[in-house]
Amino acid sequence: MKGKKRVRKASMGESKIDEIINKHQSEASSLIQILLEIQREHHWLPKEALEKVSEKLNVPLSRIQHIVTFYKAFSLVPRGRHEIHVCMGTACHVRGAPRLLDTVQDMIGIKPGETDKDLKFSLETVNCLGCCALGPVMELDGKYHGKMAPTEVEGVLTKCD
Repeated sequence: MKGKKRVRKASMGESKIDEIINKHQSEASSLIQILLEIQREHHWLPKEALEKVSEKLNVPLSRIQHIVTFYKAFSLVPRGRHEIHVCMGTACHVRGAPRLLDTVQDMIGIKPGETDKDLKFSLETVNCLGCCALGPVMELDGKYHGKMAPTEVEGVLTKCD
């Protein structure tokens, strides 16, 4: 009985996946965009979603696996609803990024590369966000927060649901 509930729960997003694929007219040339949209919806790419995309677009699953493992933008494990990236590039590093990262880790209780148990936050460090003059920089859900001080982290994170 428990196994059936799990399978059903994993496939709950099938209609949304179909909607995304249909929006792109089931074109294999739209594969990366389709995968990005599915990930935006689910915060990761479940195996069932990859299998459905493979079937609908008539693209071998091995090719899809190659793509999602090649590009860092894709995740094959559940990610938090809110993604935090802390820049550790040279400009940010010398302006206090390590202290900023320590504060973020202390507040959300995870290390870079991890997702919290509630699937609220995922934390990553990056080599450069491309806005060195604003260092140290933290990106939260695509929004850049520059010249961040550790004392400002709580205010930024409390705006998350």
